[in-house]
Amino acid sequence: MSKNIKSISNPKLKLEVLTAEEVKKIHEATLWIIEHVGVRFPSQRALEIWEANGATVDHEKKIVRVKGDVIEEALQKCPPAYPLAARDPGQDLPLDGNHVYLGTDGCGVEVIDLQTGQKRTSCLRDVQEIARVADATEEVAFHWVAVSAQDTPPESRGLHEIKAIWESSTKHLQTESIYTVHEASAALEMAALIAGGKDKLRQRPVLSLMECSAPPLGHDGGSLDAALIAAEHGIPTGFMTMAACLTTGPATMAGNLAVGNAEVIAATALLQLAYPGAPVFYAAAQAASDLRTGAYTGGGPEDFLFGAATNVLADFYNIPLSMGAFATGAKEPNWQAGLEGSLSTFMASIVMSDMLLGCGFLHGSRIWSYAEMLMDCEIFSIIHKMMQGIVVDEETLALETIANVGPGGHFLAQKHTRRHMRDLFIPQFMDRRPYGEWETKKDDARDWATAKARKTLAEHCPEPLDPKISAEMGKIIKSVEK
Repeated sequence: MSKNIKSISNPKLKLEVLTAEEVKKIHEATLWIIEHVGVRFPSQRALEIWEANGATVDHEKKIVRVKGDVIEEALQKCPPAYPLAARDPGQDLPLDGNHVYLGTDGCGVEVIDLQTGQKRTSCLRDVQEIARVADATEEVAFHWVAVSAQDTPPESRGLHEIKAIWESSTKHLQTESIYTVHEASAALEMAALIAGGKDKLRQRPVLSLMECSAPPLGHDGGSLDAALIAAEHGIPTGFMTMAACLTTGPATMAGNLAVGNAEVIAATALLQLAYPGAPVFYAAAQAASDLRTGAYTGGGPEDFLFGAATNVLADFYNIPLSMGAFATGAKEPNWQAGLEGSLSTFMASIVMSDMLLGCGFLHGSRIWSYAEMLMDCEIFSIIHKMMQGIVVDEETLALETIANVGPGGHFLAQKHTRRHMRDLFIPQFMDRRPYGEWETKKDDARDWATAKARKTLAEHCPEPLDPKISAEMGKIIKSVEK
């Protein structure tokens, strides 16, 4: 299997979703919210850091109010670029503002079984098998913990999941499932085993952490403490807002952006106040709530616009972005899934969001589907091709070849055609067959994607993790369970 990683870089397509003046207004509104309304930080350690830096702290309600200049000064310490290291150094990912990488999403609780096609509860084996298929797929650049290993103890579940991924892939791992002090400390020990020590881990972070905020304008205490431990050891860390219009955010998109932005940059500033220069990233998956039910939509025009707008904000603060894309509320791989996955990913890619999340999920990131994963990867490949735009030079204008063929001829036998024929996109799952063949077989992209996933799982053997490292990881996990 190829070890190549497909990423979008040097794009020719551009989009302006927010003007510089609009970004400034959102930033100023955000600072006003943090100073006058406040953000909840239910962590004693976080409150002490804020108080030491001049913030007004309500210890009873755990609400922090901070002047804007403190936030802005802290954010200036964020490194604008750094690498996400992989177990295989050849698969390291530079977060430099000029690459868009695709990852899986998480953390789902159900899986459409690859063999039976039936929906069931996710388990540790699913974590391993999804990682193996992703390891063999060039569109997938890094892992999130895709599904929950619900057959493992809750207090160590996140550790079992990251161990399973490291044993099943050589690519970078970003987890959203480590949100306690004990798990964060243990995860760092495990990552250090792969990197060759804590000092080397700081140079080559093979793990990154994403922590969810608690909108509106709040955080989870365990997540804050875990993030502070990660920042202390140089592990890239991001906070993700999922503020939703109508419910956990204002009905208006600008207001929702301001609420989510306040959550993210306040927590990001906290890490910089504690550990200046710690690698951080912005993370977001803002959405709308359904007017009929109040439920998370998992797709729709608001989601697509949020995907583009959030990267503009991350660029304003000059930090990388991990962005929810391939958001779909579809219950199966169908028209809705393709529509929502395509538009959300295109909008996030055209503004050059660094990390895209979501391939493989249905029903608002609850249900994992291998067929959906591989069809999402095809969507990413299409967007990858589109972002290259049209190259216009002497070679591509092909005047000599056009003259050789002349009126009424064809280009099939030309050397120029042979040189460039594979520049054209070749789909794996789009149906371009004659109608009669389709009418006879009545199969489709879902069948082909499922077959490819089965074949990959049967044949792909990732480079194994050193058994000694695996055993040491097992001991670390046991110590947490005790």
